Amino acid sequence: MKFNIKKNGFYCFAFATAVSLTACVGDLDVTPIDPSLDTPENVLTSTEAYNQILAKCYSGLSVSSPDGDSGDPDIEGIDGGFGQYLRALFNMQELPTDEAVIGWNDQTLKDLHGLQWTSSDVFVSAAYSRVFYQISICNEVIRQIDKSGSNDPLLQQYRAEARAIRGLSYLHAIDLFGNVPFTDEKSEVGSGNPTQISRTDLFNWLVKDMEEAAEALPANPEKYRAGKGLAYMILAKLYLNAAVYTGTANYQKCAEYCQKIIELGYKLESANNWWKLFCADNDQMLGVGHEIIFSVYQDHINTQAYGGTTYIINAQVGGKMSYADYGLGGNGWGGLRVTPQFVDKFEGGDQRATFFTTGQSKEIVDISDFASGYAFTKFTNLKADGTIINGANSFPDTDFPVFRLGDVYLMLAECEVIGGVSCDGISKFNEIRTRAGLAPIEKPTRVNIIDERARELAWECHRRSDLVRFGLLTSGDYLWSHKGMNSNVGTPHGVSDKYNLFPLASSDVISNTNLEQNAGY
Repeated sequence: MKFNIKKNGFYCFAFATAVSLTACVGDLDVTPIDPSLDTPENVLTSTEAYNQILAKCYSGLSVSSPDGDSGDPDIEGIDGGFGQYLRALFNMQELPTDEAVIGWNDQTLKDLHGLQWTSSDVFVSAAYSRVFYQISICNEVIRQIDKSGSNDPLLQQYRAEARAIRGLSYLHAIDLFGNVPFTDEKSEVGSGNPTQISRTDLFNWLVKDMEEAAEALPANPEKYRAGKGLAYMILAKLYLNAAVYTGTANYQKCAEYCQKIIELGYKLESANNWWKLFCADNDQMLGVGHEIIFSVYQDHINTQAYGGTTYIINAQVGGKMSYADYGLGGNGWGGLRVTPQFVDKFEGGDQRATFFTTGQSKEIVDISDFASGYAFTKFTNLKADGTIINGANSFPDTDFPVFRLGDVYLMLAECEVIGGVSCDGISKFNEIRTRAGLAPIEKPTRVNIIDERARELAWECHRRSDLVRFGLLTSGDYLWSHKGMNSNVGTPHGVSDKYNLFPLASSDVISNTNLEQNAGY
């Protein structure tokens, strides 16, 4: 049984309740969207009905509103554009790093690359609120399935899918915010403010939850749905970053889950197909037998939102670039570029060096000027054959690859080179390099590993986490253009280690006395 992701009804699921949140995630009351609607007990009378409420867990990653780009956002007080899940995640994971700068003067946006944000930063609050809104939606779906009392295998699979999507958001929560407010399906709705869970306790809970969810998930799921691969990727990421989250590294377990993913049958795409992972029909690269393990659906009709790949592709186009060359139906937004330090990581002949340089300076003299810094054109709204789906449009059809096998190969390399695990990681590392057109490295170093991750996974929302794990995000030993500064004067420099974590939203800390703010904020 499928939910048809291409129908508008995907976003208007027949569920009479929705999580009603302000920017403060302490308000977890579930209240009717419309008092005239039936109650869940009346609506949830078939597996198809549960299938449709589960759809909200998926659509929450794609859109900010069930009514498209012009609709009221799900979360009151959070802009539906920069508050969209993937856009908020991109801002948190890419803008503070050497992989991306943005020229816009929107509120505190430049503070992200300058590593100068505060606990009241609107972009940090948007990411925080979106992550916990998503968790609350998944909690409610699980809760409703549990209330049904049914042991129907299909319903139990839906329950596991909701757990996996919740696990993805809790992975983002533990990574971005550390000790966070915690709720699950057992949390009593309307019973008061959530309590705070430590990073270590959340790590342990999430490991157990994902291990259990994986047992009920299909090995070869329908497109865009959670399967064992998603659960295993979350577990691999947890163990990859175990030293950051718990103080104790565990590369052995990371390697074990990476191997489980490979055994599911995912395959690395060929050198000729690498760029197809980021084009408008990249759904052809999704699923067992292909490289993409889990992606967020994007469609120019049904997922109209100013986030996701709409944000990435439009914001990367400007200056002398032709928007039509990237399948866009209007002028680009002229915002995102890369730093010269990122450019310098690429060797000659690397097919991943997709820079647009005409009219662009390599150095970022003026961060507000799109011509300062090379443009990066990894993502495109063109199909693999170079044509455009249904005419040029500013809302792309390019899905966002959340997890893919290339990352698994590089995690295995890190497990072997840094963690000392015997897992064929160096061979996998060199498969990534040779696919890109580069010579193998017989004995890769720690620097080789982190630099290869930058080249292979750029703009896929991993870079900040990687730099934190390698001790480089705040360090004065590795600098990039405008690091530690948000103006056009001064010299890049290291910053306080407090910036290895984002703060909890100040509005939430004020309203919920159970929460203690992260150190330094």
